Amino acid sequence: MIGEFFQKLGPEIAQRTWEHIVLVTLSMLIAVCIAVPLGIWLAKSRWRRPASAVLGLSGVIQTIPSLALLALIVVLFALVSLPTIGTLPAVVALVLYALLPILRNTYTGIRQVDPAFIEVATGMGMPPRHILWSVEITLSLPVVMAGIRIATVWTIGVATLCGLIGAGGLGDLILKGLRSIQLDYLLAGTIPAALLALALDFVLGRIEWLLTAPGLRKA
Repeated sequence: MIGEFFQKLGPEIAQRTWEHIVLVTLSMLIAVCIAVPLGIWLAKSRWRRPASAVLGLSGVIQTIPSLALLALIVVLFALVSLPTIGTLPAVVALVLYALLPILRNTYTGIRQVDPAFIEVATGMGMPPRHILWSVEITLSLPVVMAGIRIATVWTIGVATLCGLIGAGGLGDLILKGLRSIQLDYLLAGTIPAALLALALDFVLGRIEWLLTAPGLRKA
């Protein structure tokens, strides 16, 4: 029975899983490139109002249901004559959804660094840029990586809805199963999505461990 299942759906599972990985990877790379530098800048800024405003806006986006956010992106794209189906609107929605945990954890991680470490580094003659990279970012890295791991798992789940707008991925198999009431298609979409979330969380956890300073690992 398992052999028949993979003979029937194996090639499509492989194709849709690859599409899902590409969609999630692209979205997460963009989200990290936006949220990490922005979080560092907000944490280092002397003004607290911009930080509160940006974090508040990200929180508002996060409270919008994922399906409603996809619909909103499609409507906005239609108004400005951009493609309303395919990868582009899906990636925009996924990036918006992934911003908050990465941005919040980056901001929190930088802000929670003990000022005593910064004073010691300053007393040793280190310039501010070196203090940021060698002290603040190094100490806050576990917190930042935790945000990236959370965002990745969320993005994998939300990406299954992107099949509704023709973006491909494992959501296509789930939608086929729901429309035709076929259990095999539902399993072909949900099980790989769950395994993908577990696998990427494990891989990111190992990357976090490798990037963490040895002293912090022991702590």
